[in-house]
Amino acid sequence: MLGVKGLLTIIAIFAGASAVAAQSNGQLTVSGEGSAFAVPDMAVITMGASAQAFSAKDAMDETSDITRAILEELSAFDVAPRDIRTSDLSLSPVWSNRAQNGGPPQIDGYQASNRLTVRVRDLDQLGLILDAVLSDGANRLSGLQFKLSDPKPVIEDARRLAVADARAKAALYAEAAGVDLGDLIRLSEGGARAPRLEMLSIARSADAGVPVAEGETELRASVTLVYEILSR
Repeated sequence: MLGVKGLLTIIAIFAGASAVAAQSNGQLTVSGEGSAFAVPDMAVITMGASAQAFSAKDAMDETSDITRAILEELSAFDVAPRDIRTSDLSLSPVWSNRAQNGGPPQIDGYQASNRLTVRVRDLDQLGLILDAVLSDGANRLSGLQFKLSDPKPVIEDARRLAVADARAKAALYAEAAGVDLGDLIRLSEGGARAPRLEMLSIARSADAGVPVAEGETELRASVTLVYEILSR
């Protein structure tokens, strides 16, 4: 059997739990975003060749010749083989839009295409590389993205800023509502995001290669915090 002292202890525990429960009025959910910037040290470009000919073989041979010249040029600029990969190789018929005697469309020729994704780690050479591959016959430049070879420190800064942003919002909302923040119940990350791929037009400068400007790379992070709300 419980003595008087034990019974009083149980009553005190339940009374304390009831008091805490009475102070809790729900939860506050806030989101925060953070952005960190750094000067990029690498570029990823998508380049290649496209050719049209009457026969499929001629179209592919012409495309292959240009691609081979591009690869030789990249090697001359000391771009490592591990930084070059074929991202798309295609061959398709070119159909005539003129139907004769109500018959089906005719094949007028073939279109071949070969695209390469290339990482350029020496940005000082980027404009010269673009100019050189254009001189070798490259007629497809579909994208340019400046990146960081080691983005982890910048992403971590963005995450810290995202958490700080969410905490500041939570404190502001609690003050405005006349309540106090309790414990942090949950923290979830919305993810870290890099900038979208920028489109690159085929523009050429004879003096210093294709002009490019890397600027700064922005990395973004977002988080969601859930706090307990305590009434005053």
